[in-house]
Parts: sequence; structure tokens; C-alpha cells
Amino acid sequence: MAPGPARPALPALLALIGALLPGLGGAQTSVHPAEAIIPRGGSVQVNCSTSCDQPSTLGLETQLTKKEVAHGVNWKVFELSDVQEDSHPICFANCHKQTMASMSLIVYWFPERVELLPLPRWQPVGENLTLRCQVAGGAPRDSLFVVLLRGEEELSRHPASGEPAEVEVTGLVLADRDDHLANFSCRTDLDLRPRGLGLFQNISASRQLRTFVLPETQPRLATPRIVEVGTQWAVNCTLDGLFPAAEAKVSLMLAEQKLHSTSLYSKDSVLAMANVEANAAEEGTQELACVVTLGEKDRMRKEDVTLYNGPRLDQRDCPGNWTWEEGSQQTLRCQAWGNPVPELKCHRKEDEALLPIGDLRPVKREVAGTYLCQARSPRGVVTREVVLNVTYHQNNMVIIILVAAAVILGTVSAAAYLYNRQRKIQKYRLQKAQEAAAMKLNTPATPP
Repeated sequence: MAPGPARPALPALLALIGALLPGLGGAQTSVHPAEAIIPRGGSVQVNCSTSCDQPSTLGLETQLTKKEVAHGVNWKVFELSDVQEDSHPICFANCHKQTMASMSLIVYWFPERVELLPLPRWQPVGENLTLRCQVAGGAPRDSLFVVLLRGEEELSRHPASGEPAEVEVTGLVLADRDDHLANFSCRTDLDLRPRGLGLFQNISASRQLRTFVLPETQPRLATPRIVEVGTQWAVNCTLDGLFPAAEAKVSLMLAEQKLHSTSLYSKDSVLAMANVEANAAEEGTQELACVVTLGEKDRMRKEDVTLYNGPRLDQRDCPGNWTWEEGSQQTLRCQAWGNPVPELKCHRKEDEALLPIGDLRPVKREVAGTYLCQARSPRGVVTREVVLNVTYHQNNMVIIILVAAAVILGTVSAAAYLYNRQRKIQKYRLQKAQEAAAMKLNTPATPP
């Protein structure tokens, strides 16, 4: 709560003067009780009196809410209410001159919030764990203490010094295996027993700790170094010295692809097992990795595995039929696959002539034929038949001469035929005319 306005300096000055210059006849001003402790917002009665031998004026100087509840000769009782903070009321009396006496009014109140801040998700065994407890409010601060707890065990006790608004207390504890799943909390002790009151405690919610041990050693990875594509092989990964082993996570990966695995746990170790089958797309040297994770830390082991495969020749990479035009620039492409990479040769069936593969060169009709392409490696042999057709054209001049000769010969033959036919027709007509004339001469004349 915010402090009230500053009190006038006059009462304090009057109290100092009254202490240095006693009143006539040794008259004294008294206050009872000289010290009082009350809860915040509470009330208290204060008795002001004087030893003056004649009637005098009595009063109570304070900024608190006050009310006179009783009085008599040279005494008065005031009630102070709704007290929110510490205060020092002053009783004064005017007996020939003014005398004063002050009291100490102490306000106590319990903390409004006590909280143990979150613990690490995982705490390494053998390293210091920092416990942090925040306390808001609470007074008087010289009677307030913060206690850090493991279960019900007190680990350390700290004074809650500082402003009442908020204070943070820290403490260190060396984590060990026994702290796994232990509950930690903090508590405030407002100890008012020396002032005639009791011990008031306020405890925070507890937080559970998880400790772990992850050795610096790498996992042991058992796997064949050379494997045939399409076959299954077993992979085992082991790491000892874990705590708690059952919390460890193991990942097996081939070429950065996670494998399906089964994990077995013992008291302080984990064993992961997987059956792996690689396809032809993964042939070659691949990286096999085992990663053991515990407590947001991990240990990794990597091994190279060579996946081999027998030689392959397929239609896509080695077509079985080629047709090229003579004189064109072409490259015969025939790719063999396998690990290790196979040796490829193509021989013509008829004469064992080699077919150049992968070279750009002009096509000649002499390369046409049927070839046997053979891919060979230590892992086997495969053969594929490849037919190479070459198209070409005859000499154009020869064709022209032959066509022209045929045309001329045809024309001459046609003319000779027409000439002979016409000659025969004319001969026939002449013969018929001669025959008609002869018949006419030989026919006798008719008598008149």
C-alpha cells in the first residue's frame, strides 16, 4: 500500500524538546502500550496519561484514524482503526509546558503470493539445480523468512529482505539420482513469537523434478558394412550407463530416413533393433545413424553401409531398337546400372564387331546389325539384344538415266507400233481396192 503524506515535523520537534527539558515538578507524559503489533487493517487502543499535579490538556498526535473512547483526570484512551502500515503515534500533555511520549505501532500481514518458479524440464545428475522462490507482500520483513524445501526437508532458509512488493530468493542444490521425480517447493515463515504471537506459514505449490544421466560415450552400432539390395539385415544400437533408461528415445536412420525400430530397456541401458530392406534406388554407400536422446541431450553414432546390386539393363536406359539415317550425327546410349558399376560392351552377332557407345559420330550403313549388349560385374552378368537399322538412298543420276531410258524406249516402241499399224491398214485397204477392181472387170455385161 502506498505510504501516506509526510507527517509535520512539529510533533517530533516537540517530543525532542520535552525529552531534553522536563516539566515543572518532574511531570511526565506516558503512553501505553509502548509497542503494539496488530494485523493490517486492525485497530488498537492507546492510553495517554500525565503525572502533572493539576489538570492538563492531553492529546494524541497521529495521521491514523482516531477516536477518543474514554477519559479521566490526566488520562485519555484513543482508538486507532484501519491501520495499514507501521506508525509512531505521540501522546502529549500541556502541564505548564508540553511533554510527550511516543509509541511503536507495528503492522503485520501475510504474503499475498508464494511461488516456486518452474524447474528445468530435465536436470543433469551431478550439476547444481537453482531453486527460485518469489514472494510478494508480507510484513514485518525482519520477521519473514523464505524456506526452500525438498518434500518436507528444509534445504535452506533465507531472510526476505527488501521491499514488501516482491522479493526473489534463490538457492542451489546438487541434483542426484534420488531427486528424480522428487517434489520441490518453498515456504514463508512469518515468525511473530518473539512479539507474543505465533508462527504463520504459507507454502507454495510443489514442482516435480526429473533428473537424468547421459554418458559421454557414443552408442554401439552393430550392422553389416556391405549388404545386397533387396535383402533384409538386422541393425542393433546400444547405449549403457543411462538413467532413467526407460525415458531414453532411440532413432535409427538410413540415408536420413527414419527406420521402424523396437527398443528394449534394462536398468541402465537401452537396445534398439530394426530390420532394414533397401531398394535399388538406395544402392551405393549410405549413412546409417543411431541417435539416443535423453533429457534434451543426445548421443549419436554413424556408420557407412555399402548397398550393392547386380547389373541391370532396362528398356528405358538401353532401348532395344534404333533406326538412324546414314550420314546423320548420332550417339548410341546404353546405360547399365548396378553397384559396383558394371562394365558394358555391345558385340554384333555376325562378326563380334564392337558397337561404340556414348560417342557422337556420323552413322554409316556398315554399323547396321543386331548386337548383344552385356553388362558384367562381380555381382553377375546380364545381356540385352539391341537392333540398329540404318536407312540410306541410291545414286540419283543412275535413277534419272534409267527413268529417261525407259521413257525413250517406251516412246520409240509406241511410235514404231503406230507406224506399223498404219502401214498395215493402208496395205489392207489397197488390197481390198484391187480385189474390188478385179471383180468388176471379170463380171460380164448384161444384154440389152
